[in-house]
Amino acid sequence: MHKLVELPIHDVAFGGKGVGRGGGKVVFVPFTIDGERVSARIIREKKQLAEAELHEVIDASEHRTTPECPYFGRCGGCTYQHISYEHQLTIKANQVEQTLRRIARLDHVPMRAIVPSPAAYGYRNRVTVHAEQGIVGYYRRESHRLIDVQHCPIATPEVNAALDELRARNPRDGHYSLRAHGGPRVFAQTNDAVADAMAALVETLLPDGSELLIDAYCGAGFFTKRLAPKFRRVVGIEWDRHAVAAAQETAAPNETYVAGDVNEELQSQLSDCVPATTCVLLDPPAEGLGVNTRRTLLNWRPHTLVYVSCNPAALARDLGELAARYKIDSVTPLDMFPQTAEIEAVVALSPI
Repeated sequence: MHKLVELPIHDVAFGGKGVGRGGGKVVFVPFTIDGERVSARIIREKKQLAEAELHEVIDASEHRTTPECPYFGRCGGCTYQHISYEHQLTIKANQVEQTLRRIARLDHVPMRAIVPSPAAYGYRNRVTVHAEQGIVGYYRRESHRLIDVQHCPIATPEVNAALDELRARNPRDGHYSLRAHGGPRVFAQTNDAVADAMAALVETLLPDGSELLIDAYCGAGFFTKRLAPKFRRVVGIEWDRHAVAAAQETAAPNETYVAGDVNEELQSQLSDCVPATTCVLLDPPAEGLGVNTRRTLLNWRPHTLVYVSCNPAALARDLGELAARYKIDSVTPLDMFPQTAEIEAVVALSPI
């Protein structure tokens, strides 16, 4: 029999679980909100922390709301549908700031207001669903078993129409990517409105009059192509040759795309440029920058550095090192994924 405890929730951790304290341990409880008092069943214990499942909300937060998805709590996708959207934004902004303070050891984090999604539901322009033994849907929470999903409230109508078509075909077992847009099968942002807001933000952070933009981890040129008119020359660096090929198909005369190791190519480009007229844009995968990439940026310091991150912990680790030679000018969270625990951030840096 799992032990039942009663405890106040004082925070929501990155990943979406509420944080309480009981029996001298930190206790993580999903589907709770800071300010609530709950009872929870301990399911796993370690020396200083415990994992629990919510049993009952004793004193509910004013921010608690009714989820729109019938699968919420069982599906592994969303974690915040029980929280009002305004408070989701507050939680996410706080998580970014707290993570940078704790991991990067920053005394002052120059936070800007979080950029919300215009649509809290119906925003995802692509999803990946799985088919197995006649079930089509997503993985259950903390499980590799599937939950049968007929409609996904956070997906766009076009994606849900594609889901209907897939389900009607009784597909073979496998994984299926459903997209609202056509085009090459390379990485693309999943929330069109927030992606556009992010691109506009990045443009404002890059000064006029610069000669060169180096876009590291450029993908198929999402940022590069939007920013190309602002610079005499832009260079996109990307390891995915398919993405580079897609970018090259519509390249303007001042656009160059290089397929290869980002650190090697970044070092090559920076060693052959004028730092005072060069800007660097970084949009790495979730693991953040590699050790050699951080070293390159410390040795060759461009006039402006903009870092786009989808992982606050990796961002904090990288900023902790870069802060030795750069000033952090601003940190702007963006909510690319409402109802989930995911959060993006754009950071502007300048050399010291």
